[in-house]
Amino acid sequence: MLVIREDDLAGAPTRALLTLHLSGMHATSPPGHSFALDLSGLRQPNVTVWTAWDGEAIAGIAALKQLDDAGGELKSMRTHPDHLRKGVGATLLETVIDAARARGLKRLSLETGSGDAFEPALSLYRRRGFRNGEAFAEYVRSDFNQFLHLAL
Repeated sequence: MLVIREDDLAGAPTRALLTLHLSGMHATSPPGHSFALDLSGLRQPNVTVWTAWDGEAIAGIAALKQLDDAGGELKSMRTHPDHLRKGVGATLLETVIDAARARGLKRLSLETGSGDAFEPALSLYRRRGFRNGEAFAEYVRSDFNQFLHLAL
């Protein structure tokens, strides 16, 4: 059974999964097109991080970056390779959506890449109701990135 908890990013398992996430984003994105937050970015006051745990093993991570009073951004979604296709991503996504709604946000957005490496996550987001749309915040559209939004 998965346990979801707010994470302070101090633990070694969380940091290791974050390192895996960042290296994966850089490996599958053209130079200058990975906007994944590093540890310092995730420690900003407008960012909340959750981790999923299966017993003592970290199963996934996700974050909500509050952009303004009406919008938030989904960041740092990553399932640990040992826990793929077990519902970790869906559970974390629901946690972020629920938190965004509880904060009174009207829209949850995300920026992601294109290509085979991104298809599993894109499928999850689309199944949950996210739709492709315009660039937001400081992002600029390119041939590689895409933007999805969910009305809350």
